Amino acid sequence: MFSIRSLTRSVPRTLSRSLTTSAFRPLQRSALFQPTWKLMPRSTYAPFSTSGPRFEAAGQVDVELAAKFQEELALETESGETEELPESLKYYLENGPFEIVDKAGEEEVVLTRKFGDEKIRISFTIADLQNINPEEDFADNALQDEMDMDPSRSTKGDPAAGNPEDTMDDQPLEPGYLARVDVTIEKPGKGAMHVDAVARDGLIQIENVSYFKNPELANAETPDKEWQRQSLYAGPPFGNLDEDLQALIERYLDERGVDTALASFVPDYIDFKEQKEYVRWLGSLKNFVGNN
Repeated sequence: MFSIRSLTRSVPRTLSRSLTTSAFRPLQRSALFQPTWKLMPRSTYAPFSTSGPRFEAAGQVDVELAAKFQEELALETESGETEELPESLKYYLENGPFEIVDKAGEEEVVLTRKFGDEKIRISFTIADLQNINPEEDFADNALQDEMDMDPSRSTKGDPAAGNPEDTMDDQPLEPGYLARVDVTIEKPGKGAMHVDAVARDGLIQIENVSYFKNPELANAETPDKEWQRQSLYAGPPFGNLDEDLQALIERYLDERGVDTALASFVPDYIDFKEQKEYVRWLGSLKNFVGNN
């Protein structure tokens, strides 16, 4: 953000000296009635031009930048699969219980469904791709390469590694990322349950379960609603609950479609949508920068 610069005017030193000197001698009538601007030396004024500002027809880099956008756009669309939904995602949407709301140009994706008298809303965002830590992924890949080069470092037979028959070759390290999943279950006249969870490696991991008497606070969409929400008790961390209670809440959500199928769908759809939005972003900027 640009800082605001204040403009100041300074009185020329010659004018200051002339005024100071005049204070100690009688004022001349001709000087007393002179306009202030006439007392200032001409050298302090910059020449004033009535000609308009100079405008360039186009920037020097416009054509080159537009061509670079076009080059990146061609690379991203050469497969022709940018807009086509992958079969796995298509199968889930056609056979699953949810309707999808995916608006072009927006980061958030929403899934909705009815379950009895309940309204269920699930949301996730492509912004979670920014949470990937490249250093962690690099470390995982480096460790995998090291294990491939040195088979003696296998975990086979190591009780601390779990199943003694498992090896690093059998279970290669694959980088993953946490995709946040917000679940809201609303009942008429009973408020709403809100679940903070993450989808990773085909599993839904619950972090927190909250209750809101006012269902509008479950998905706070204004600063005022967000402030009201923050002032309410959100419940303990899910992991601190009794294990039987945890298991029953997981089954409760599983019956409503918050299950392993959803956990696999969310990261895959985030990958698909992020690529689609990136291609749209490239095309929009190419058209903006270009002259045609």
